Amino acid sequence: MRREVVFVTSEMYPFSKSGGLGDVLGAQPLALHRMGVPTSVITPFYGRLRTADYGIHLTISDCHVGYPWGPITCEVYEADYHGMKVYFVHRGEYFDRRYYYNDHKGDYFDNCERFIFFCRAALSLLRRLGTPPAVLHANDWQTALVPAYLHFWRQTDPFWADTRSVMTIHNLAFQGRFASRLFTGCGLPPQAWAMDGVEFWGDFNLLKAGIAYADMVTTVSPSYAREILGPAYGSGLDGILRARQRSLHGILNGADYGIWNPAQDKFLPCRYGPDDPQGFAGKQRCKTALLDELGLDPALAHRPVLGFIGRLRGQKGIDLLLDIVPRLMEHNVGVIILGEGNLAHEARALDLMETYRGRLCAIVGYTEDLAHRIQAGSDIFLMPSRYEPCGLTQMYALRYGTPPVATAVGGLRDTIVPWPSPESTGFTFGRPEPQLFLEAILDAVHYWEHDSEGWRAMMTRAMRQDFSWERAGRSYVNLYRQLGFDFS
Repeated sequence: MRREVVFVTSEMYPFSKSGGLGDVLGAQPLALHRMGVPTSVITPFYGRLRTADYGIHLTISDCHVGYPWGPITCEVYEADYHGMKVYFVHRGEYFDRRYYYNDHKGDYFDNCERFIFFCRAALSLLRRLGTPPAVLHANDWQTALVPAYLHFWRQTDPFWADTRSVMTIHNLAFQGRFASRLFTGCGLPPQAWAMDGVEFWGDFNLLKAGIAYADMVTTVSPSYAREILGPAYGSGLDGILRARQRSLHGILNGADYGIWNPAQDKFLPCRYGPDDPQGFAGKQRCKTALLDELGLDPALAHRPVLGFIGRLRGQKGIDLLLDIVPRLMEHNVGVIILGEGNLAHEARALDLMETYRGRLCAIVGYTEDLAHRIQAGSDIFLMPSRYEPCGLTQMYALRYGTPPVATAVGGLRDTIVPWPSPESTGFTFGRPEPQLFLEAILDAVHYWEHDSEGWRAMMTRAMRQDFSWERAGRSYVNLYRQLGFDFS
């Protein structure tokens, strides 16, 4: 039996998703699988799991885990996802909840226990299956203990001796930081409680564990890999990241063009592409239909419509957008906001919709189909992030011919060629400040208004950008090769 790359993740689209992590883990393992890399995925069986389209069945009813009590077990379900195995760890008291990590009151009180259990269950499952993986690929804090367990276990257990680990940081700001007492009994040895281990200012830091003990550490864009080595973006972990710098790699995420592609998008009223003989008439019809769907002024069909899709939190810069809405309205544009998050930002967005009825629409929440229609029906996509490890929505916007206006940080810097370059695909601004954001938007609006030929050329260049997972997959194959595994 060929040894596999096993991804361990807290979300995987289409089964579970709260944001970009779910999108990435729905596409990256499958892309590698299609490239000939033996790949499987282990993820929780949530109460909200989307299972309708896949034959998920129980495969193990009593997988021993032992945490936090000796006899505790989990159930394991299995699905065939386009020829790739996906395993689901089930334990009702941990995963049968409406939300994945938190509700409106805040994070679940037992998140540390839940994901210690999940990490140990994933390793117990692999031991039960009988073939040690070639590579264990962990993702974000929820699975960061996997490389730590492996580091110590392979010193004494021959089963794990030749398994290597990769830790991917999707967002360094979310670290899984918990009280020190939760380290006791987690299964790591006492020597892991150290400044170069899991200890962080007296707390138990799960993400730090993965950074400290993984064989390779990756993050999701080259620019972000450089940014997190300094205190401005390092979120307190820049010291250990500098210590691991020789093992740190920035690999740009990919976009799943099987899902995000206007030429075949099932959610759009009209499909289109850069080579359509009718030009962008299809995109214009998508815009007209979106205005009608959201109850916006039909006259906006002939004015720039600006779209924002993302969490309504400080990282995404939603406050910068809300601050400049009154000045944007002076330029006779439309604004569409889709997302949820901070209650104050949600309320402010809804208040602005009342003030500018017919010209601004704010939808609190997230639906996949509407996100696709906003990408297709908007003229300009807004992404004023304070930091952005990679970002996927700007990649989607490019493919949908919706040039972004974005902060020049992280993956946004790596994916957008800024105007006025002859090869421009969007607009960027240097610092997350309202005035700079407004000026960049007005540059885009002015270009849209006064140079239709140049704007169409920018749209065409944007749609032809290739940020496919096949491209990213080759970088991961090279990384696995550095760990001693050649899957060619």
